[in-house]
Amino acid sequence: MKAVCATDLSAASKAAIETETCLGCLGTIGVDEIHLVTVIPSNVHAGMPGMQFEARRQRALAQYSETIKAAGFGVETHVVRGTPHRRINGVAGTVGAELTIVGSRGKSPLENRIIGSTARNLTRTTIVPLLVNRIERGVDDPEVVRKRLFRRVLFATDFSENADRAFEAFSYLRHATSEVTLVHVRTPKDPDPTDDDPVDRLAELAGQLDQWGIETDTEIRQGDPADKILAVEQSMNATMTLLGSRGHSRLRRLLLGSVTEDVVANAEANVLVVPPERSA
Repeated sequence: MKAVCATDLSAASKAAIETETCLGCLGTIGVDEIHLVTVIPSNVHAGMPGMQFEARRQRALAQYSETIKAAGFGVETHVVRGTPHRRINGVAGTVGAELTIVGSRGKSPLENRIIGSTARNLTRTTIVPLLVNRIERGVDDPEVVRKRLFRRVLFATDFSENADRAFEAFSYLRHATSEVTLVHVRTPKDPDPTDDDPVDRLAELAGQLDQWGIETDTEIRQGDPADKILAVEQSMNATMTLLGSRGHSRLRRLLLGSVTEDVVANAEANVLVVPPERSA
């Protein structure tokens, strides 16, 4: 499996790449080739005073590459110019990646800088599953918040087609996952269910995970989807939240869509966002 790892050469990005347990988790789910991508914004020029971008890029990418190679991965580097999320998606499509990885410090726009805003933009536009690797905020030498990326997974579903596609990620996550909590959130505006009961549908998903020996729990909550998902994340001490990037409706604020952006912005743990399948 090929993965694109986006880096802005910050301390947060360095922490995401150099944490050995994170690299180990990627290897466990089948990643064997990592493409490092750093994007120079179009309005930044090498000749600007104090920038020294070229020297910084070369030193950082060489250091990151050696760390990744030592962990047993193939590695390639890409230095591109343009709008970060667009160029990252472009590289992912060009190399045939099956996963994009980006580090993020979370909800503070002042601390997020380039990579933070890029994480939010990628949430809306990613063409392959996007792993937002959560990094500590407010420290000079940050570390990743949850080192075992996929150990305890919160899977949020509204039973849409894209949510079902997100669930399929367990076909490779199961090699690194030991616990899963399946969550469905109903809002007051939701219509009464016309097909299977949510309890039964969650039980069916739990049965599939049980076959892989994964300890599974289910929850149905009522209220604001993003708030409830984040509450479950904290209560179970999740290492990652898994959800799709689109839900049933563009007009109503259901579980997926804008809620996914809220979760990415405010989650304490890592988030894996799975986009809809692209048409041919």
